[in-house]
Amino acid sequence: MENNKFELLRKIDLFLLDMDGTIYLGDRLFEGSKEFVQLLKENNKEFLFLTNNSSKSSDDYLKKLSKMGIEITKENLLTSGQATAIYLKSIDQRSAVSAYVVGTQSLKDELKSFGINVVNSIEKEDVDYLIVGFDTELTYKKLLDACKLIRKGVPFLATNPDLVCPLDGGEYIPDCGSICIMLENATKKKPLYIGKPSSIIVEVISRFKNVEKSKMAMIGDRLYTDIKMANDNGMISILVLSGETNYEDIEKFQVKPTLIYNSIEDIYEDLKILYRGVK
Repeated sequence: MENNKFELLRKIDLFLLDMDGTIYLGDRLFEGSKEFVQLLKENNKEFLFLTNNSSKSSDDYLKKLSKMGIEITKENLLTSGQATAIYLKSIDQRSAVSAYVVGTQSLKDELKSFGINVVNSIEKEDVDYLIVGFDTELTYKKLLDACKLIRKGVPFLATNPDLVCPLDGGEYIPDCGSICIMLENATKKKPLYIGKPSSIIVEVISRFKNVEKSKMAMIGDRLYTDIKMANDNGMISILVLSGETNYEDIEKFQVKPTLIYNSIEDIYEDLKILYRGVK
C-alpha cells in the first residue's frame, strides 16, 4: 500500500486544493499549508485552489491567502462563483445576460466582472437567470424574489451544494445547499449546481489547465463534494480529516477516497519524500 500511495502521488500533474477545512479553518492556517504550496512551486507542479465558497470573490481569497503568507496569482485560484459565470457565458453568449443573485456583494461583483448584468429588482427589470450562492447577507426578501422567479420558469443555477460551512471551533453555518433546499421545498424545483461535485466545474478546469482528468487530484475535506467529484470524473481523490469529515463518516458513506490523510501537512511530508528523497 505504501508503494502504491507514492505511485499515485507521482501520477499527479495538477493538484486541486480545497480551502476551508483543508488549507485553513476560519483565519487559522493549518500547519504545512505554506510549505506544501512552496514545494509544488519548487517542483513546477501545477496547482489550483478550488473553493465552493462563493461568498467571497477571487480577489478576497487572494488577499486572505496573502495575509496568511501564501502568495499565488489568479491563475492558481477558481471559486464556484467564477465557475458559474464561465459556465453561464458558455451556454448563453448574448452580450447582455441578466441574473438575479441570492448572494453576497462579493459574488455579485465577481459575476459583473464577467460581463453579467446583476439585477437588483425583479419588478423593474427582466431576469434571464437566478443564481444562488453561499449568502452570508441573506434576507427574506431575496428568498421571496427567488421563489417568484423559479415559479415563473427562470432557470435556477446554484454555485455549490455544500450544506454547511465549517467555522473554527467546530461550529458550522448554513451554506448554499441549505438555502437551495429551502427554495426547493417551497417551489418543488431543484437548481443546477455548478461547483463541486458537478462535472461542470471539472470540464472548466480541464480546458483551463489543459490537463487530463486522470492526472488531476482533488484534495479536500468533504466526501459529498470534493471526493465525489474526483471519483465521478476519474481523478485521484485525497481526503483530509482536518475539516468536516471524520473516520466514522467514511464508514457511513458509499463514497470512498483514493487516499486518506490526517492533514495537508502529512501530504506535504510524503511529497517531500517523493520530490526530494527526504525522509
